[in-house]
Amino acid sequence: MKMTGENSAGNLEITMDDVKNLMKKKDEIEEQIKAYYDVLEDQGVGVEGSLVDPEGFPRGDVNVYQIRTARHSISCLQNDHKDVMKEIEEALHQLHAREKAKQGGDAAGGQEEPMEQQVTLHAPFARVDAVTQGSPACKAGLRVGDEVTEFGSVNTGNFQNLQNIASVVQHSEGKPLRVAVIRDGQRAQVSLTPQRWTGRGLLGCNIVPIHQ
Repeated sequence: MKMTGENSAGNLEITMDDVKNLMKKKDEIEEQIKAYYDVLEDQGVGVEGSLVDPEGFPRGDVNVYQIRTARHSISCLQNDHKDVMKEIEEALHQLHAREKAKQGGDAAGGQEEPMEQQVTLHAPFARVDAVTQGSPACKAGLRVGDEVTEFGSVNTGNFQNLQNIASVVQHSEGKPLRVAVIRDGQRAQVSLTPQRWTGRGLLGCNIVPIHQ
């Protein structure tokens, strides 16, 4: 599935299977990135280590071609990862919009149909169990006890483990993420921007999974 202008116009209908396929693609890209990082680690140079000796000649103790290939591949794959994360978020937004429209249509017609997809998309999958004062999470308004139903492109329908959230955070530094929660039985939404601060990490909160 490709997020084209036709999709946004509503000519092609996005399904949960499309989202799952995109998530699979995302996981495959992350595995490839990790493999190339492993290559750089084996060579002992990392992403920015110099490939020339003090005299300016190519180093003889490392495989310069392999390192350059790995670095270029990582750069390309990171762009692909950003693109697929955007596709996932757009697809989920379309699913949500369609479910809301369906709800409205059912109400207008006086009909009641099971909203299993709605439950899947909006059930909480994680809980905030700590928020540090002065952190990005604190400033955004997250509170201890908030039950997370959406974190950027992550929701119950595609959540597998906390690495899903970590991946979104890692690739969204400096960019606002929509976080939807259930607080005291009511739905609430905050805009959380992962960023560097005086404490650890990019959020300053601890999130634990909710085991269904």
